[in-house]
Amino acid sequence: MPRLLTEFDLPTTARPSQVISRSIALLLAVALLPMAGCNRSHNADVVATVNGHAIMHAELEKAYTAQLGDAQQQQQQPTQEQANSLRLNVLRELIDEEIVQQRAAKMNLTATNEEVDAKLAEMKAPYTEEQFDQRLKASNHTLVDVKHDLHRSLTIEKLLNKEINSKITVTDLDVTSYFNQHKAEFNLIETQYHLAQIQVTSVPSPQPGNLQGSKATTDAEAKKKIQALKNRLDSGEDFGAIAMNFSERPETASNGGDMGFVAESQMTADPMVFTAVTKLKPGQITDILPLLDSQSKKPMGYAIYKLISREPAGQRDVNDPRVQQAIRQQLHDGRSQLLKNAYFEMLRDQAKVENYLAEQIFKNDAH
Repeated sequence: MPRLLTEFDLPTTARPSQVISRSIALLLAVALLPMAGCNRSHNADVVATVNGHAIMHAELEKAYTAQLGDAQQQQQQPTQEQANSLRLNVLRELIDEEIVQQRAAKMNLTATNEEVDAKLAEMKAPYTEEQFDQRLKASNHTLVDVKHDLHRSLTIEKLLNKEINSKITVTDLDVTSYFNQHKAEFNLIETQYHLAQIQVTSVPSPQPGNLQGSKATTDAEAKKKIQALKNRLDSGEDFGAIAMNFSERPETASNGGDMGFVAESQMTADPMVFTAVTKLKPGQITDILPLLDSQSKKPMGYAIYKLISREPAGQRDVNDPRVQQAIRQQLHDGRSQLLKNAYFEMLRDQAKVENYLAEQIFKNDAH
């Protein structure tokens, strides 16, 4: 089945094409400012205004630091030009966000305190209070930060649902037409296995990725732990809950061990796992199996697999509910993104934005 939607993050190290586009963006930002703007007086702590509402320097620096992220930890400090370019991009995001927030307020779609508290409770549900506090600390966020971010994201969600998503319709004819034009995308060339995994290993890891922070440190501990988990599964406990709390594979533990679909050709790379999985019916689990290092093929721990579903090779039919859902979602997401882009451009055109940071950079660096 084709992947329907991807997202990408702003890289900390710019590629040449990005540098060019950012330079153009800066030139446009400055060109659109009144020539007299460089002489205007404003509070030094204000980096921009949106319809008179100030965006403060402290807010920009906080977002800038968060954007740097891993690069700071790796001590890859940006040059002054790179830092200015990134600050301009971050400020543009803050400006766009403020424009949207003001629009939502005008339409009485601002998130309420009750909605924020309900979303926060949902976020905290899988954790104990202590675990949640630890995760906040690890991410350098406070509870106030989280509530602030939730308030803004819920407000944007309400606005977009009202202005865009509620107006998108995907008909049966749309689905059929898309399927007929992309039939090959729904033809699996080999059997696919939808698997989940619980993994325990003695390999050192600072972040085991499970809710309990549970980590084996020796082979003996790993054997004891995986056997205890197998006993709990055999007694009827939920595989996903066990994986979330105890599996030591960070990439999948948070999703209840879900590995997604694995092609049969990939499965055959580990004959023991392949043999065990092919004997299962959907919903069943394997015995404890040795976990092999992908390169050396040497044992490095233990794993239990669950077969969620098996998708045989062959052409999928348009009447398959999963095919229909996949197409509907893809068409909806594509239309939604197009309308969002147009909507945000309209809001920007209607807003009065004064970007003092762009003025300052242009004034200081243009010689």
